Amino acid sequence: MKTRTALEQDSEDIRNIYLSAFPESEREIVAKLAVNLLSEETGSPIISLLAEYDKKIVGHIAFSPVTINTDKDWKGYILAPLAVKPEYQNQRVGSELINHGIKELSEKGVNTLFVYGDPEYYSRFGFDTETATPYLAPYDLQYPSGWQALVLNEFNIETEPMKISCVDSLCKPDMW
Repeated sequence: MKTRTALEQDSEDIRNIYLSAFPESEREIVAKLAVNLLSEETGSPIISLLAEYDKKIVGHIAFSPVTINTDKDWKGYILAPLAVKPEYQNQRVGSELINHGIKELSEKGVNTLFVYGDPEYYSRFGFDTETATPYLAPYDLQYPSGWQALVLNEFNIETEPMKISCVDSLCKPDMW
């Protein structure tokens, strides 16, 4: 498997990954999110990665910057979305994409990485709900136990709780 940076010309392949991997009730909104993140302008760059097998795009992940209002020096990102074509699932494609992103963000000095997803799956990468507790998600969560974080580079923050602000594409209550 090869991992590479996603480009805007990959948008149709990315859209198709999400349409095939997500349930009908979610697929359109998540596919639109993934494609929109390719061109969204942000202060810190959005990291969008693809997984390829035999030159076929089989997985995608995006990491976008988040901010808190209490400290301008703190650096945070959120992992969203992630999808792998069904025929390539359970072959560590998602794990490779997550690990690649964690390494890249860690090297860039990011302090905290968030995810809103299945605790059983994401805990294997070090995400946990306790680390996320001082940080408030942008919207009320249907599944609060899915709000998790991973410390990549230590940073002491004096104030709690801290409200997270996301990029525009994620600032929609139906995403949460």
